[in-house]
Amino acid sequence: MSDWRKSSYSPSASDCVEIGHGIGIRDSKAPATHLPVAPESWEAFLRLVKM
Repeated sequence: MSDWRKSSYSPSASDCVEIGHGIGIRDSKAPATHLPVAPESWEAFLRLVKM
């Protein structure tokens, strides 16, 4: 997985959650591991967050 992005709301380059094109989620303090997320689950999450 590549192209990890962090939120523009993160105050620094560390201590943030990043999302990756693919789709996955990782902690910037432990970038070697990530949690894979199915595209359908990610889309459902985004719909709920935007409400």
